[in-house]
Amino acid sequence: MANTATKSVLTKKSQFTIPKKIREFLKLKPGDRIDFRIEHASVIIIPIRSELEANFGKVHPRNKPENITEIRNHVEEKIAQEVMKESH
Repeated sequence: MANTATKSVLTKKSQFTIPKKIREFLKLKPGDRIDFRIEHASVIIIPIRSELEANFGKVHPRNKPENITEIRNHVEEKIAQEVMKESH
């Protein structure tokens, strides 16, 4: 789909329709999420394939590196406490 020119019109609400050729090329369906990125003098449209992908890199560890063993032990202790409360 190299060098395919398509156009759209911006509405009064600053919305536009992604042309059919572009939607088909990106395999976009109603309800899909997209990301807009500015690179040099262009805007790039990138389909977001999952919420995981959409949020990748947004959560930063409190400590670097995280101590996974410590976190697991903490979680297991909390679960054990909840189970003990439920059994009484």
